[in-house]
Amino acid sequence: MGATLTAEFLAEAGGIARFPTADRLAAAAGLAPVLKQSGRSRHLRRAQGGNKALRRVFYQSAFCSLSHPTSRAYYQRKRAEGNRHEQALIALARRRVDVLHAILRTRTPVDPPTPTGAAPGRLTEASRCA
Repeated sequence: MGATLTAEFLAEAGGIARFPTADRLAAAAGLAPVLKQSGRSRHLRRAQGGNKALRRVFYQSAFCSLSHPTSRAYYQRKRAEGNRHEQALIALARRRVDVLHAILRTRTPVDPPTPTGAAPGRLTEASRCA
């Protein structure tokens, strides 16, 4: 997440102390699946509730992370499983919720690998999403 998305996340979420688990943060953002059941019928559907601004932050973060090899591999795996583009992005956004919650809970900074071949000061795909 870049500086802009991080600022939007902090403004919408408040503090990480509000969310004891990553599942609670995902539910607040509307990224956790909701169980619908009636009689013997049970299935999961996408949540309609949640904070739309917080969901947008995670969705944009997932979209911007597609240039990162690890995120791209996860996205491609979801697409190979038969998910549509939007479904794969939502799955990636949900995964990023887990990672962000772990980073904020443990207060461990992430040191992303530097892209090879990128000239200093040159606008890269990752910097556009900041």
